[in-house]
Amino acid sequence: MTTKRLSARKRFLFTTICLVVAAFLAAGPASAEQVPIKWKAQTLWNAQEQPQKTFEDFCKRIKVLTNGRLEIEPYPAGTIVPTNETLTALQGNVLQAIHVWPGYASGRNPAFAALCDFIFAYEQPWELDAFMNYRGGLELLRELYKPFGAYTVGVMTWGNESWPSKKPIRSMEDFKGLKIREPQGMEAEFMVKAGASVVVLPGTEIFSAMDKGVVEATNWATCSINDQTGFHQVAPYFTYPGFHSMPVGDFTVRQQEWDKLPDDIKQILTTACREWAWDTIEKVAMNDAKLVSEAKAKGLTPIAWSPEERAKARKIAQGIWEGWKSKNEQTKRAIEMHEAWLRELGRIQ
Repeated sequence: MTTKRLSARKRFLFTTICLVVAAFLAAGPASAEQVPIKWKAQTLWNAQEQPQKTFEDFCKRIKVLTNGRLEIEPYPAGTIVPTNETLTALQGNVLQAIHVWPGYASGRNPAFAALCDFIFAYEQPWELDAFMNYRGGLELLRELYKPFGAYTVGVMTWGNESWPSKKPIRSMEDFKGLKIREPQGMEAEFMVKAGASVVVLPGTEIFSAMDKGVVEATNWATCSINDQTGFHQVAPYFTYPGFHSMPVGDFTVRQQEWDKLPDDIKQILTTACREWAWDTIEKVAMNDAKLVSEAKAKGLTPIAWSPEERAKARKIAQGIWEGWKSKNEQTKRAIEMHEAWLRELGRIQ
């Protein structure tokens, strides 16, 4: 009797050990032993600018949400490669992710600029956000990036941009002879039509160019972001509320790196991008409002354009929209998608 009981206990112990071992093997290695996926991501922003800080917060959030399985190291503009070379760096696996204005790749396909900075169009960030996420904009951006082995996880915007300038810009007339920095895209063409002298420079060279008088005004970002970059130290006038430009920023990764990710991390990244987008929009808007309230004390002058002058500018812009449709089929499709949404919003007829 005792021998049989002992045998039963041995069998029970053996079975229990087998089940524990099997469960351990099925669970895989402990999380502490897993090698995290590490990505380098470069942005278009300087270290002190609000969108850089919210992108850094996004990267920290991803590490927490994935339990340390994915680590994204955020680098400010120009840290690894010049901003306009980030897509090339992504293709070569120098970078695994980028957060830039896709229009920097407009030399490869003008549709990038037409889709991601449709000038004199949107008045509120939610309008552009809805276009990108619910009116086909994001799908088209993914299509544009696909030939370059890149996949856009999500997009954001930083709001209506402002023109910082050394002299007041109150109307279309004030553009005549003005030396202004512009990136490639529709707005550079707009400025030429308005009579301005356009200088194409990367963002990292703007302050020096304004300080030395190479340019008198610039296209960059919202008034508070421009202030954080130091532009108002040499350019005390700025347009507010902004109206001329509301660009799209992306979070784009190498397709090969995206394909390697487990499905749950893909979903975490996609969802976190939506939070990052609105985190940026709201913080930038709050900073803009604060700057305007303090402008007089800082020796700055915000300038609001009249509805009549805005209408003149949009009329020129609409002519540019139409002209860009002939560049290629994807550019035409991007513009017509914008126009359809703007008609729903009542912005155009």
